[in-house]
Amino acid sequence: MKKQIERSGAFQEYIAEAVKAGNNIYISGQVSLDEEGNLVGTNDMKAQVDKAYSNVAELLKKFGLGMDNIVDETWFVTNVQHTMENLDELFEVRRKHYGKFPEVANTLVEVKSLVMPELMVEIKCIALAE
Repeated sequence: MKKQIERSGAFQEYIAEAVKAGNNIYISGQVSLDEEGNLVGTNDMKAQVDKAYSNVAELLKKFGLGMDNIVDETWFVTNVQHTMENLDELFEVRRKHYGKFPEVANTLVEVKSLVMPELMVEIKCIALAE
């Protein structure tokens, strides 16, 4: 099977940001980092969710796809209680990026930490190319 690999972002020397295999696009967990690896949204989960989804959208564009192509997403969070207490606000950011209420499978997982201690959320997606 031929794979299409996208390497970009702060960790491009270590991981593929996305891999297309067949009609599936597997997007590595996206966090609130810019292209140079600078944190966006210190102590602000809403800003971190916004940047992570912006990163997801940018990766999808490289495959000629949009947010409507996402079929599954997983949120890894460092504080599930904080996430649930702010879910309406966080999902409003999510809705903004999808342009509507997203009809995707979603899993929420609490983790001890992420790649940097300042990160509060990481979003991993699977998209389907039609």
